Amino acid sequence: MAKLPELNIGDLNIPVPIIQGGMGVRVSLARLAAAVANEGGVGTISAALIGGLKSNLTLDDSTVADIKELIAELRKASTLTTGVIAVNVMVALTNYSALVQAAAQNGAQIIVAGAGLPLTLPKLVEGTKAKIIPIVSSGRAADLICRTWLKKYDCLPDAIIVEGPKAGGHLGFHFEELEPESAMPDLGNIVSDVVQVAAQYGKNKKIPVIAAGGVTTGKDIAAMLKRGASGVQIATRFVPTYECDASDIFKEAYVGAKKEDITIIKSPVGMPGRALNNDFIKRARRGEVKFKCFYQCLKTCDPAKSPYCIADALIQAADGNLAEAVIFTGANGWQTDKIVSVKDVMKELVTEAEANL
Repeated sequence: MAKLPELNIGDLNIPVPIIQGGMGVRVSLARLAAAVANEGGVGTISAALIGGLKSNLTLDDSTVADIKELIAELRKASTLTTGVIAVNVMVALTNYSALVQAAAQNGAQIIVAGAGLPLTLPKLVEGTKAKIIPIVSSGRAADLICRTWLKKYDCLPDAIIVEGPKAGGHLGFHFEELEPESAMPDLGNIVSDVVQVAAQYGKNKKIPVIAAGGVTTGKDIAAMLKRGASGVQIATRFVPTYECDASDIFKEAYVGAKKEDITIIKSPVGMPGRALNNDFIKRARRGEVKFKCFYQCLKTCDPAKSPYCIADALIQAADGNLAEAVIFTGANGWQTDKIVSVKDVMKELVTEAEANL
């Protein structure tokens, strides 16, 4: 039986080639990230609105609160693990630049940036040792990032995450590419395209490609490695774990979900998203949700045209108030039937992947 290869990102040697995907708001914090890192993978803290959403704060005050909480979570993670910790920062966040700089300057070993093209990311981590990984959904996007970074900053990504159409949360695809399922682009094909781009630019520096979006089982991991990926990113699978930082009520929503409960929504940020089709989503589609925007936390959100506040709905989800929540999930989120430990998830993934290599 073949052994899973380690994942090398610059001078970081990751024994198990699994990155736990960043999940916001406040779903993947220090506890979950450290648990994954302790099993040999990369644990990821999501920076999105990590300080919460408070009506009495300005955007500047909110940024201060986010940075304070992000630093606290990074410090907490450092007390729980000696493994590799990443921070995921959405490009669409209004305070994206400030959060990237805070993460890089306060111990994050890797910065992962998606939900937009992180064309200025190298500048934001100058003077730090942080590795930088963009999330893309096509070879074309990977080429644009590599070309731009090389020209402007004389650097390349330390790795590239390829997120396919079966991912949870905000998706980098058009609505017509997501429904019906038969219309979805194949993740393996996109991975192959990005592997070619990485090889083209990585003549003097190997750029590992990480497959993400719908990767749920060890068999999925083996399939992606056979397509040229150096590792995978998995998010939804880590929600129904004891160590996940969200409430148990939130976790139970995944355990009880059926395949037909998962739907594509139009997010207020202007992107498609994948979520559980709960009562809140149904009310939002009918225009029955009332809300007030305290400050524009997402660059692409137009509060005047939005059916609800995505930030508040995601905070409600993590807190377990599901009647007012958007519950993001990957396409395979219905496949879990109980809450287990991160150790058990990692062991199952590795064992099955090795059996299928």
